[in-house]
Amino acid sequence: PTESLDIAMASFSGLDTPAGLKSLNEHLATRSYISGFAPSTADTQVLAELVGVPDYKQYPHAARWFAHIFSFGCEKKSRWPAGKVTVKKSAGGAPAADDDDDIDFFAEDDEDEETKMENEMERKVQIALRANAARQAAKPSAKTSILLDVKPWDDETDMAALEAGVRQFEMDGLVWGSSKLVAVGYGIKKLQILCVVEDDKVCLDDIEDHITSLVDYCQSMDVAAMSK
Repeated sequence: PTESLDIAMASFSGLDTPAGLKSLNEHLATRSYISGFAPSTADTQVLAELVGVPDYKQYPHAARWFAHIFSFGCEKKSRWPAGKVTVKKSAGGAPAADDDDDIDFFAEDDEDEETKMENEMERKVQIALRANAARQAAKPSAKTSILLDVKPWDDETDMAALEAGVRQFEMDGLVWGSSKLVAVGYGIKKLQILCVVEDDKVCLDDIEDHITSLVDYCQSMDVAAMSK
């Protein structure tokens, strides 16, 4: 059994109208989900009431939320906990079907229309997701300057070969900078080398794995300093 999130209940009405979408957009301006801090059935309930993808220019928060929730598969959505939300349909909604109608002569047409609507919604979602990815790519990536201490085995280690081996490691988002040899005692010098990495592209562990793999030259590697 799912456990309900202990969060105040959200309430929306007329989500097929500009006023309803505005209310949803304002609600999501400071939230990632309809109810609580994780996706819940409240998100799927609100999603089901929308007739299309909210316009990103008019309702950016609702559009962001829509693309995020729509990206989850049915299996994951089925495991979401119960959320608290009330959704009222707009006053101009379609009238209820007559209970005496045993046969729906337009069932196939309705199904075709529903399929077309789902396909159109999927197309719009993909457009929204691509636009969001483009915006993220356009943002300047955060960078970190890292000063590394690379220690040799002894005073006979070829430090030039060690530095050349370090600089051989190349990847997108990594730039090697200046370097120098620093005496540590007993005639031994360590290599201090600066690098600048883009945080979302380069993992420090990958750099360390490469440097420590230079077993003929490198005894160990440490981070001497790090700054944004």
